[in-house]
Amino acid sequence: MTHSGNHTLIWTGSYTADSGGHGAGIGAVSSSADGTLTWLGTAAKADSPSFVAVHRSLPMVYAVGENAKTVQAYRRRGEFSLEPVGEPWPAGEAACHVNVDPHGKFLVVACWGDGQVLLYELEDDGGIARRLPAAPSSDPHRDERPSRAHASLVLADGRIMTTDLGHDLLRVWNRVPGTGLVLDHELVLPKDSGPRHLVQHPDGTVFVVSEYSIEVFAVRSASAAGKFELAGQGPATSDGAKEGDSAAEIALSADGRFAYVGTRGTNRISVLEVTSSAEGSLLSPLADVPSGGDWPRHHLVRGEWLHVAHERSHDITTFRLDTATGLPHGPVHRLVAGSPTALIVAS
Repeated sequence: MTHSGNHTLIWTGSYTADSGGHGAGIGAVSSSADGTLTWLGTAAKADSPSFVAVHRSLPMVYAVGENAKTVQAYRRRGEFSLEPVGEPWPAGEAACHVNVDPHGKFLVVACWGDGQVLLYELEDDGGIARRLPAAPSSDPHRDERPSRAHASLVLADGRIMTTDLGHDLLRVWNRVPGTGLVLDHELVLPKDSGPRHLVQHPDGTVFVVSEYSIEVFAVRSASAAGKFELAGQGPATSDGAKEGDSAAEIALSADGRFAYVGTRGTNRISVLEVTSSAEGSLLSPLADVPSGGDWPRHHLVRGEWLHVAHERSHDITTFRLDTATGLPHGPVHRLVAGSPTALIVAS
């Protein structure tokens, strides 16, 4: 984590003019110990870098170009500038998520527009070396709906889990160097739930938030074969989903006791308590609070602070988290930012 005194650097994704947004590219924000944010500037001009990811051991940042159908590597220079490394690599339609392997060996890009899941092998210096497409999804509910890959997560055991909100699927992959992603197994979720984003609890349970049904699913690998199974599901909010709502992001508190779900439309952040048992963890809604802006697309839990990126009101709002109850208080600060879509702590 990059610190300067009591400050932490955060990269922001954005929508730019090519997508009807007000951003300029990848932004750089300084977060102080009291939770306030300061806009440092545009780290790299780019067309709709809607999601970004950081290399854990090298000064490298990766961003999708959602409208341009690309993924680009950047190297950090100076306080917060990013310079492109090589040319953009082709991705798929509406490339919306990028994730970096914790060991820095590869990237995974998910493409909402055409359902592609792509693995990019990395050079030792963090540059992109090779593009390897994964096998396409087919609709397990046999309705011939379009595939909508949306996010990836490198699991604690090294496998990769991806969501497909068009096919209501979780897909688990093994990475084979030189070959890419080889499908291990799939887990079918209820029809029209729309699994979007996911996070793994320290006990191994993966929590998945569904965009369409506004639910959270708990899945875990209990068998010797390592196959994930559905362990529980429930509402992602306390007050229920409303007409026009769509869930966005899920994040865990630092101690793993609470989860936070953002819902666009009614613009809420929902707090859920992690209840643990011998069989693993489940989530129980505690409270909903107004997110402090319009269209909370992404949020970041950073110690006692919760930062929420509002795509349509063009701001990042900060709440103080009560470490005992998990509840957010505030907002305590608001930073103007053009169409922010992702908040990622620099490594």
